[in-house]
Amino acid sequence: MTEDKNFDDIAHKFVKNIYGSGKGEIRQAVVWQDIEQIQHCFPPEQTLHILDAGGGVAPMSRHLAARGHRVTLCDLSSQMLDLARQEIEQQGLLAQYQLVHSSVQTIGDHLSDPPDVILFHAVLEWTAEPEQVLKDLLKQLRPGGIASVMFYNQTGLLFKNLVCGNLTHVEEGMPHRKRFKLQPPKGLQPESVYRWMQDSDIILKGKTGVRTFHDYMRDTNIGDFTFEQVMALEQQLCRQEPFVSLGRYIHVWGQHSAPSNQDKNKDNG
Repeated sequence: MTEDKNFDDIAHKFVKNIYGSGKGEIRQAVVWQDIEQIQHCFPPEQTLHILDAGGGVAPMSRHLAARGHRVTLCDLSSQMLDLARQEIEQQGLLAQYQLVHSSVQTIGDHLSDPPDVILFHAVLEWTAEPEQVLKDLLKQLRPGGIASVMFYNQTGLLFKNLVCGNLTHVEEGMPHRKRFKLQPPKGLQPESVYRWMQDSDIILKGKTGVRTFHDYMRDTNIGDFTFEQVMALEQQLCRQEPFVSLGRYIHVWGQHSAPSNQDKNKDNG
């Protein structure tokens, strides 16, 4: 990619196809389990500042806002922010939000205080310089804060093409097919993303495969199963290898290694 992707031209289609689908339901359910774990890293009475970076219509941070947390939502797409505002207003959560029309790279100019948690979900693969974008974003995190990163998995993309028999496409290096506007042009190597986070002083705490087998099923309309069974097994297998590494996306989260002032005060006490 030569520039970061802006979804202004297909915002409504994106919301319908990504969030309003079985794939989206699995993604939300699996990642929310991790978000629950992340919340346990903080005192239950603490009101967190959440940065939903490139958050689109804010499907995950709306759940956190409903629990009383404060959210800064930024997106490069003004259309996405308009749709997000509608959803947020309908749920009576607008007072919990600061909506910022900006790129992830410039969000630091709009933050009054460092976030306790950064959500950076399914954005990295749409950027021209993913390593630099991620490392710059993580500089905004409060010491002791949590980074939650979900990315399009290159291993999953390769496996999908292999099981579908697209071997010539694989041999050609899997060039992006422009007709698939909602598919990122290229996945990211998991070990690279993990290393970039560790280079930014993030201690990795958890890794989860997002849709570890659903997308590889030949026909999700035929077979001896229900969607509820698929969901249950996805949630059961998603934190075990080899399933983690086969997820179409991978959610990885970790904590900034520098202690927060609150933690320092506890140690001094």
